[in-house]
Amino acid sequence: MQILLIDDDIALCELLNEYLGAQGFNLVIKNDGDAGLRAALADDFALILLDVMLPKRDGFEVLKLLRQQKLTPVIMLTARGEDFDRIFGLELGADDYLAKPFNHRELLARVKAITRRIEHITAANKTQNLLWHDIEVKTQSREVYAAGHALLLTGTEYEILHLLLKNAGEIISKEQISEQVLGRRLAAFDRSIDMHVSNIRKKIAEHISDERIKTIRGTGYIFVYGS
Repeated sequence: MQILLIDDDIALCELLNEYLGAQGFNLVIKNDGDAGLRAALADDFALILLDVMLPKRDGFEVLKLLRQQKLTPVIMLTARGEDFDRIFGLELGADDYLAKPFNHRELLARVKAITRRIEHITAANKTQNLLWHDIEVKTQSREVYAAGHALLLTGTEYEILHLLLKNAGEIISKEQISEQVLGRRLAAFDRSIDMHVSNIRKKIAEHISDERIKTIRGTGYIFVYGS
């Protein structure tokens, strides 16, 4: 699979190229935001690793412009302790984030979690479509409709909504969502699931006024018919 790495740290890029290359991934490397955005729009990558601090155009702007045209999975590379960067990146449509400096094995685990999802999609999933009143999920095309209107969801948002809808009426914990969708255990103070659910709610709310995903405080979420 081909991965686009957008990062201005030359030494890190060389290291990741060697490390991920040994795992069977083909890396295309760009060292500034403008070049990275052009590459991301010109080709279909399995995944984009996107640094926040970039010359010419920062990672947030790259992601914002990318999301206007493509839903390529994106893992943001953020500075350790910068909670704002992580939350803002998720709000803009990032699939996951990883704080620098990171363990290369942790990066590989995040990459594999997303690429496994892509392989699963390519395998022509023949699961029946899901319909819960005015929300419909077409599993083969991965299209989602709210009151007949198509929702533009990222891969992670789709997987979370699919999981909740498949278990409609049941409480699904944040830990379950993190492990089944992101492929990792939920860390303390990790707000990634909350942000993804918030994005899904906003997109559904554009077409349906009743709240479909309710928060069960201290536990997780439940998909319901409405209020």
